[in-house]
Amino acid sequence: MRIRLIGSELAAVTAAAALASVGHDVTWQPHRDAAWSFLRRADWLRREPQLLAQLERALAEGSLRVSETEPPEVVEVLWLALAPDQRAAAQAAVEAQAACQSEPLVVINNATFPVGETERLAAPLGPDQWAVCLPDRLEEGRAWETFTRPSRWLLGSESAQATVRVRELLRAFNRRRDVFQCMPLRAAELTKLAINGMLATRISYMNEVAGLADTLGVDVELVRQGMGADPRIGYEYLYPGCGFGGPNFSRDLMGLADVQSAQGRASALLEQVLEINEQKKETLFRKLWGHFQGELAGRRVAIWGAAFKPGTARIDHAPVLPLLRALWAQGVEVRLHDPAALPALAAEVGEQPLLTLCPEDPYAACEGADALLLVTEWKCYWNPDWARLAGCLGERLILDGRNIYDPDYVAGQGLTYRGIGRRADP
Repeated sequence: MRIRLIGSELAAVTAAAALASVGHDVTWQPHRDAAWSFLRRADWLRREPQLLAQLERALAEGSLRVSETEPPEVVEVLWLALAPDQRAAAQAAVEAQAACQSEPLVVINNATFPVGETERLAAPLGPDQWAVCLPDRLEEGRAWETFTRPSRWLLGSESAQATVRVRELLRAFNRRRDVFQCMPLRAAELTKLAINGMLATRISYMNEVAGLADTLGVDVELVRQGMGADPRIGYEYLYPGCGFGGPNFSRDLMGLADVQSAQGRASALLEQVLEINEQKKETLFRKLWGHFQGELAGRRVAIWGAAFKPGTARIDHAPVLPLLRALWAQGVEVRLHDPAALPALAAEVGEQPLLTLCPEDPYAACEGADALLLVTEWKCYWNPDWARLAGCLGERLILDGRNIYDPDYVAGQGLTYRGIGRRADP
């Protein structure tokens, strides 16, 4: 099929590469805020497994073309993968495409816009032109895999002809079993937001339980396993931690809260979920403060992990940002290692006399530090050399913001362990 694809989000880049890789003729128009000349150097794109290589292969083979200024040509599919604040660009693209069409057209809204936006995008469309909603469900760090081997597609469509065309468009990624879940437009838009709202609620609830476990001297891991064993609950998204981040998760929660507010409904639950999450981003600082009884000025700490999750170079809404601000406000020197996100962090915080970035070696960040704070659970941090760590850390304190270590084992190595609802002394 002939496809015009618009956007500079991860969803746009992934769709452009994936659709071109299976034989579609794709013209990709990045948004003017992030042109291809900028994107091809973006660290987050280079860090996505397979994606940049697939993109460059499609460009070299000619199945994918980048067009940033050319007027629209007649296509069969207009794919919109824009940021939530780029609704005006989406509307303008639909109007321009509809005006030049001489054959049937399907507009695919792959962006996270407010509920009802797909219907508004459909307003300028004529006969044999339809708008559908295909919510972005990519996972950062696994974007290529989640697009090309999806567990399911949510498809909002109220036209049988449009549904047939979308199924054909994505047939190459729908062979093992039928992964389409079809529903009306607004239902698909709300479902996307509701899914992330539920996942965030589970995380925040588990973080509240972890705080209570800390107070009661209970190991929250035992509580987590007991809860997960109940078939009505399960284990997914029950891991307590020092807060979640990311561009999509946080954005979707705010979007769902905005939908409720626009309908005149109070969103007390979502407000609590967001508030709990922001509080949890300060958890490691509070534990450090408590351990040293507020005497933090002049101390040095090591931080492992800045990205909002493993497998990505992005730090959007990442817990490390409020943690750093709190530490610097107390005069704490920070030495920080991350396998991917240091360029993004440096761009975000600028020159900071109390920050040293350690790109090569995580142990270099620990030299001369009083404590190690683990913020992002990269696999390279899971099995450290404990003897070496004990020799580096003056106070031999481990603050585990993701509960990836065994408290008793760490304590057995002569270190003090404090996790989220877990603790052990040497």
